[in-house]
This record gives sequence, C-alpha cells and structure tokens, in this order.
Amino acid sequence: MRAEELEAARDRLVPDVVADGLRVLFCGINPGLMSAATGHHFARPGNRFWPVLHASGFTPRRLRPAEERELLDYGLGITNVVARASARADELSEVEFREGGRILVEKVELLRPRWLAVVGITAYRVAFGDKHAKIGPQERTIGTTRVWALPNPSGLNAHWPLPKMAEEFARLRAAADATG
Repeated sequence: MRAEELEAARDRLVPDVVADGLRVLFCGINPGLMSAATGHHFARPGNRFWPVLHASGFTPRRLRPAEERELLDYGLGITNVVARASARADELSEVEFREGGRILVEKVELLRPRWLAVVGITAYRVAFGDKHAKIGPQERTIGTTRVWALPNPSGLNAHWPLPKMAEEFARLRAAADATG
C-alpha cells in the first residue's frame, strides 16, 4: 500500500466486531493506518495480535485480519479505545484517551461481555485514570464485566516477546473459561 493511500485512511473508521454477551471483548488502542486503509483490526503485518490470539488458545488457527468476524463464533470481539486512526499511538492526546474510555464504558455496559481486555497498559492507564495499573486482571469492573490489561501486541513492543505475550493472553483465556 502506498504512503498516500495510508495517509488518506486517517479519517476512516474501523468497524467494531461485537455482539451481546461475548466471552472477551478485546480493546485495542486505536486503529493504525493499515487497519484504517483495510477496514480490519490489527492489520499491520508486524502486529502480533493474530499470532498471539492463536498461540494462547483463543482460536483454533491463526486468523487473518480479514477473517476478524469469525471471532464472534468463539465469543470474542474487538473494539478500540480511540476510534481515530494514526500512524503511532503517541499521536493521540490524553483527552482522546479519556473520552475513549468514557465511550468504552458505555459500550461495555450495553454489550455486557464477561471480560474486557484492554490491549495496551498505557492506553488502559490513561483511559481509566489508573496510573499504577499493571498487566493482568484489574480490580475495576464495569457492571458485571471484569477487566484485564494486556500487553500491546505491536511489533514495536520489544519488552514482550511473542511467547511471553501468549502466556499472558492464555492467563486471560483460562480466566474467561473459568467464568462460564
């Protein structure tokens, strides 16, 4: 995809993949330019979301971004904290994160997933005003929905190699399986 096409994608929204009563609603930070250009979540080739989802046991095979609607068959969905696409998450303002967190709470109250999994600890901290949050289950709930903060699967997140990230996703999967 050419740079001009990616830049033109900034204003496109990436539709949520959601349904009522999901096992887990994954929440990315915001769409990257490749996701906005293709209309699919975690579409950048270096993003590890799809490989980690499979390696952790959430899906029986590695899905491609264009197959994201199949997640609904597994009781999974995807949304974002901030709807605006950007090349990097650090282009987003604290105001956008806080407003995104408010909208996310409304979405979770409406859809009632068992777990909300925010993929990116910094996004979670800013969106929910919890600057000391750590990766893992959070004390916060949204109605009956439990909350888990996961590492960002971006290929730029070198602190979390794929096997270690898959272990954390698998911890969430085990908790989601245990809660019904």
